[in-house]
Amino acid sequence: MSGAPQLTLKPGRERSLLRRHPWIFSGAMADVRGAPHSGDTVDVRAADGRFLAWAAYSPASQIRARVWSFEEAEVPGPDLFEKRIEAALALRRTEVPPETTNALRLVHGDADGLPGLVADRYADTLVVQLLSAGCERWREALVGMLREQSGCARVHERSDTEGRELEGFAASTGLIAGTPAAGPLKIVERGIEYEVDVVAGQKTGFYLDQRDNRARVGMLAHDREMLNCFSYTGGFTLSALAGGARSVLSIDSSAPALALARSNLALNGVEANPEAAAAGRTARDFFLLRRRFPRALSEDPRRCRRGRRGVAPSSRALSRLAGPPGAHRVSGRRVPEGTVAGTALEGCCCAIMSSDGVGCFVLPGVL
Repeated sequence: MSGAPQLTLKPGRERSLLRRHPWIFSGAMADVRGAPHSGDTVDVRAADGRFLAWAAYSPASQIRARVWSFEEAEVPGPDLFEKRIEAALALRRTEVPPETTNALRLVHGDADGLPGLVADRYADTLVVQLLSAGCERWREALVGMLREQSGCARVHERSDTEGRELEGFAASTGLIAGTPAAGPLKIVERGIEYEVDVVAGQKTGFYLDQRDNRARVGMLAHDREMLNCFSYTGGFTLSALAGGARSVLSIDSSAPALALARSNLALNGVEANPEAAAAGRTARDFFLLRRRFPRALSEDPRRCRRGRRGVAPSSRALSRLAGPPGAHRVSGRRVPEGTVAGTALEGCCCAIMSSDGVGCFVLPGVL
């Protein structure tokens, strides 16, 4: 790619790129030649002049460039992007059998060699996030390729994250290709139906990354009463009920999320109990009422962040609900076999706590 602007790193700062880390921070830069604009492709060089990568330049971000390719022969452009998208979709077809679900993440940013691009499929609707300067620069080409290769009838944009703002761009949302759906958007996951709000829902509308955890909860739920905190639209709630849970109590501060959870229950032939907690109730409220639950779930990743003492405040409240003091935590995506009293699962969007007491399964303030 002759004539491309050149970004030169400080001595020794090429080590992360040699290990294939795709980000270049502003502090690693020694010089920029050629006055690149936002999203332009830059030729990244080590201090001694060696080629390191092709990257998308972002003058507004502390991540000053995001790597498109570490191969000098792979020049960023439509041909490379089409190949990357094709490979991403082929991987999903191999790893996620179509009979399992019609909703899945098709493209996941750096992991698929497309930094800042997220594409989630919900039946015949594609939801995209363009979160980097490079993706914004190639917006039309990327969206067109995604729609063509996925075969989706419409494309909805949800580029409304903090990360996009850090790249210097305002939020961008709405239908950007195709015609609006005739009715509510519905998906199926392991035989369970859900309505998804891609316009105003969290993330792109649903926590697709928790598919395996929802299945795991279903395996653990038989004949139990459970509590689901920050339950959103009831994904874990329905998985637990499908797995044979006796009851599930769900809590969420969002009335719209609870309304959609009710709709999802009805969609699957489950009647919500009107005596459930009201929207806005928290785990602390139930602790103060001295209610205990043998299984407590948290679906919101923000509730799993660690506090000053290394433990998330919500995790402390959940551990009180889940049983006796002294609960210990284990990190990972799955609950280990033979989960013991007081065990908590963190490190992903779901936290599960267990005790030997009698408890309840929870839905967002409505069951």
